[in-house]
Amino acid sequence: MLHEEKIALMTEMQAYEDGAGKKDIAIANYFRGDYIGLQTLRGIICITVALMLLCAGYVFYDLEGFMKNLYQIDLLEYGKSLILNYLIIVVVYALINYVVYAYRYTKAKKNLKGYYSKLKKLSGMYSEEL
Repeated sequence: MLHEEKIALMTEMQAYEDGAGKKDIAIANYFRGDYIGLQTLRGIICITVALMLLCAGYVFYDLEGFMKNLYQIDLLEYGKSLILNYLIIVVVYALINYVVYAYRYTKAKKNLKGYYSKLKKLSGMYSEEL
């Protein structure tokens, strides 16, 4: 005999598995530090590539002006300012990445905890039938 409560619970659990559950399970396969570190490292690599492309685009956009000013500027000072700006941007971006992915990991663990409690409840319903 079918129980409406079991069917509703199974439907809710299946909807979670097909939707947000896929991401939550993938996230929960990592340890917290590993997940956050990997995502932060990935973010740092992406922002580095983006900043390189941005700098190259700026140079190519005004190549004539850049070449004229190349011999008039102090290259060592210019390099220091570029590196300092790069480090500031990367550190700020890494901190933002850390906060975002720590929140996502915590949220995924919380969602999975609720899912596992529903799974135990469903298992209890089956054991009551027997």
